[in-house]
Amino acid sequence: MSSDRVAPWLVESRWPTVPIRLVARLGSGHTPSRSKPEYWENCTKPWITLADVWQIRSGQTTVITATKEKISPLGLANSSATLRPAGTVILSRTASVGFSAIMGHEMATSQDFVTWTCGPRLDSRYLLHTLRGMAPDLKRVATGSTHKTIYMPDIEQLRVPLPPVEEQRRIADFLDAETARIDQLVGRRNAQEVGLAERAYASVSEILLPGILSNPSGHWPWAWLPRAMDDRPLVRLGYVCRLQNGLTVDGKRDLSGDVLTRPYLRVANVQAGSVALDTVTEITVPRDIAARSTLRPGDVLMTEGGDLDKLGRGTVWQGELPECLHQNHVFALRPELDRLDGNYLALMTSTLHGRCYFESTGTKTTNLASTNSSKILSFPIPLPNVAAQRELAKQAQNALNAIEATSRLLKHQSAVLVERRQALITAAVTGQFDVSTASGRNVTDGVPAS
Repeated sequence: MSSDRVAPWLVESRWPTVPIRLVARLGSGHTPSRSKPEYWENCTKPWITLADVWQIRSGQTTVITATKEKISPLGLANSSATLRPAGTVILSRTASVGFSAIMGHEMATSQDFVTWTCGPRLDSRYLLHTLRGMAPDLKRVATGSTHKTIYMPDIEQLRVPLPPVEEQRRIADFLDAETARIDQLVGRRNAQEVGLAERAYASVSEILLPGILSNPSGHWPWAWLPRAMDDRPLVRLGYVCRLQNGLTVDGKRDLSGDVLTRPYLRVANVQAGSVALDTVTEITVPRDIAARSTLRPGDVLMTEGGDLDKLGRGTVWQGELPECLHQNHVFALRPELDRLDGNYLALMTSTLHGRCYFESTGTKTTNLASTNSSKILSFPIPLPNVAAQRELAKQAQNALNAIEATSRLLKHQSAVLVERRQALITAAVTGQFDVSTASGRNVTDGVPAS
């Protein structure tokens, strides 16, 4: 693999490019044998592994000073792991490819990283920015069926533009300041998106349940609900809705008779407020089983388990796939159409009331939670007439649509900022402009500051 194939933009450099290994000592890491308990006693040396990638994934952390795991002197002595000095630049090359940082003090790494300890002709911060400029290219050329990897012969071919060291430092100073400014703007956009999500939650809750945020009744057992309104009696969901269970996958099932092959909806396909259809599989089952687990347009889908904050979230099935079946861990709620609107029910599950009910009644483990058909059918739902339900659902959906439009704009602005950050790095390290006169220029033209 040639360097030109990895990062074609390097040919634009106004300085000569050289293999990084010629101006920095190239190294890698290792994992001491896990079968030797004595190698994992008295671990005192910081050891960078893939468990630490979260620290550098955003590209906003320059120096890494703490690691999740440590390595022992005995483990070091009996493996290929080597302590590298502070200032060494690291690059993840396996699974999570292309993330980089600088060691804050003496550390070792696992074999999932390569390291460069810079010589006198190469500044570590300048190398870091160059590697971050290459990150999208490194991800693109990584190979492997199970875990994407950049192999060492390819690492050895990576090149870096080589201006004088003082110029490298000026470029690094410029990029430190300018990328920090862009990162700050991206952070503001992310915070605004979080605020919009909270606004969506609050808007739907107040539209469907006026007073739930400002004036909860405090009455047991649903203390978070506002006082009941005369035209919205609180009704157990099972009185106005039927629950259909799905089918189980059974490799021993007899398929010698009258069978059908149909699309099959699993838990992974049911998202909060949407259905992911890009990974739907098919299943072959007897006709009578298919008849008992076929979805109908207007069904409200709920999953039996998942993340606690998503438990009980309803999604309306619009009949996107004809004759689609569903897994037994996906419940299909079928409203009585003259008494309950499916969109109203789905939106109600996303309100403060829905979240409080399912989170308080769910069975919780460390990271996940689950519910069951009995708890779902016991969900107390305010029930105005169907016409009023449809009007309320329309108002809530209009509010969500407006918020989603704003969210899309924020996501677009964030994407533009990320693109400009990348373009700025590649232009600076290849000398496309003079950073000594460029400081303070507006690299975020067209993107509001707040």
